[in-house]
Amino acid sequence: MASEKIMERPTPVSSAGEDTGNRLRRSREAMEFGFQTLFLLCGFVSVACVLFICLYLIVSGLPAILEIGVTDFLFGTEWAGRQDKFGILPFILTSVAGTAGAVLVGVPVGVLTALFLAKVAPDAVARVIRTAVELLAGIPSIVYGLVGMIVLVPAIQRAFQLSSGACLLAAIVVLAIMILPAIINVAETSLRAVPKEYEEASLALGATHIETIFRVTLPAARSGVATAIVLGVGRAIGEAMAIIMVSGNVPNMPDSLFTPVRFLTTAIASEMSYASVGSLWQQALYSVGLVLFLFIMLINVILNLFIKRKKEG
Repeated sequence: MASEKIMERPTPVSSAGEDTGNRLRRSREAMEFGFQTLFLLCGFVSVACVLFICLYLIVSGLPAILEIGVTDFLFGTEWAGRQDKFGILPFILTSVAGTAGAVLVGVPVGVLTALFLAKVAPDAVARVIRTAVELLAGIPSIVYGLVGMIVLVPAIQRAFQLSSGACLLAAIVVLAIMILPAIINVAETSLRAVPKEYEEASLALGATHIETIFRVTLPAARSGVATAIVLGVGRAIGEAMAIIMVSGNVPNMPDSLFTPVRFLTTAIASEMSYASVGSLWQQALYSVGLVLFLFIMLINVILNLFIKRKKEG
């Protein structure tokens, strides 16, 4: 009977280990919840900033467009703030032509450089070029404009016998150089992310190294390369300080590569300090910013839809 009572007696269990485990679990859960909340707040801040910019540009720029007239504002060919002439068609066409020219020049150079760094260049050469590209990305835009004004503009003037070398061609060259770092860095990362099995299978089927690069690696990384192009386009459209120093800053229609022109961004940068507060001139400059913002959004949406279709294909 005594042994049976001893067997029936409950075994004492130490709760210290369980309490420690529960505290650790609760602390992990609290930490995870805190970080999730922090990430959520950061996301809301980003979205709120975009919405605030959109609303501010609409509220500030829409009244001038309505007062001037949508047709006269978007398709007018004369801009003279002191004479209340606000037609921004030359600015729009110049921005389109300058961005397109920079993309046509910069994208092939950037993509081919990324291919060389990722798949062809020896490690020592790739390190040197990669360092140069990183330094190129860190140069302020005003320095690009200064070098372009001192070196490129006189060179164009002498080469083509012009009265002034500050023209659309100079702006395209400067923009093409400025978008190279973004294109090279993102495209190279995408090319390096392509699985080695793809290239090994291509080589095993008898393709050469160059054929494999252009027919297997580059198509496999096309979404990343397209993203690099999107970043380059955004950099080209939004640039102002470097372009204002080499483009001539004259509100002309972009009739040729050697015409002094003015971009949407340079119009705002060059005239905002001269427009009186609350005047129609200042409001028209806000409207130019609204058009530029919508222009950038439209290009990004089109390029992203193109990338999505390519991925689905």
